[in-house]
Amino acid sequence: MSIAIKNIPVLNEDAAISFDSNAKAAIAKKSSIKFTKQLAVAAKILEKAKI
Repeated sequence: MSIAIKNIPVLNEDAAISFDSNAKAAIAKKSSIKFTKQLAVAAKILEKAKI
């Protein structure tokens, strides 16, 4: 006795175009995080601890 394999949902036409454009917009909007302040604080702590 086996279990039937379910179909994989697929986006069609307008939904696929909308999904793709939203994904591209999200990728373009992403930004990087700068940790320079946190690194400076960590360096001071390690310097004080003489590590």
